[in-house]
Amino acid sequence: MAETAHGKRVLGVITARGGSKGLPRKNILRLAGKPLVAYTIEAALGASLLDRVVVSTDDDEIARVSRQYGADVPFLRPQDLAQDETPIYPGLIHAVQWLEERQNWHADYILLLQPTSPLRKSTDIDGAIRLALERDADGVVSLSEVKQHPYQMKRLTEDGCILQFVPLPKAIDRRQELPRVYAVNGAIYLVKRSILLEKQTFYTERTFAYLMPADRSLDIDSRWDFYLTELVLRDGRERSSG
Repeated sequence: MAETAHGKRVLGVITARGGSKGLPRKNILRLAGKPLVAYTIEAALGASLLDRVVVSTDDDEIARVSRQYGADVPFLRPQDLAQDETPIYPGLIHAVQWLEERQNWHADYILLLQPTSPLRKSTDIDGAIRLALERDADGVVSLSEVKQHPYQMKRLTEDGCILQFVPLPKAIDRRQELPRVYAVNGAIYLVKRSILLEKQTFYTERTFAYLMPADRSLDIDSRWDFYLTELVLRDGRERSSG
């Protein structure tokens, strides 16, 4: 296997199931004029440090749409790996092993890209890969700073009284005093092939955070998320054209 310019091969896998209970057919719903999956395909194809990008889907229509936007769809994912309750790791491993066994194509890192994060950019993908290569990381996962801090969250007793959800270590009067807290935003999951196959996780003691701003971290899980993301995209186009 010929090594790439940066010494490691990186495979991008865009996972796009046909089924979705929360938002039916969401991966090919039109978002600001394009199918949702198209945004992730375009970002992946525009990344300079990705050596190959494939779409893993169980759905013929999603495969057809993906190919229209330039994606490689070399197989259809088996139905038993495309159910609502199916973990993400078996589907990724299927893609890795299919390419190795059928095409003799091997990768050092596997990058999971979910279509539900259409605002991520090619520069985010390259930034995460670059971080992994520089640190020899087991993995890199994208995070963004949370707006609603855990110390500000509450829980209720059975009779409706308000209690602190997370006990405060000290009295905090101003938001500026709160420690920074981050949440996984779902845009980027990068992992070494060996870790994926042996441990089926993205997280080890050598997993690093790639930080993304809130305006590129929207994750579409509902019609409301879809609506908000469309507003962001249309506003961005209006600003760039104006």
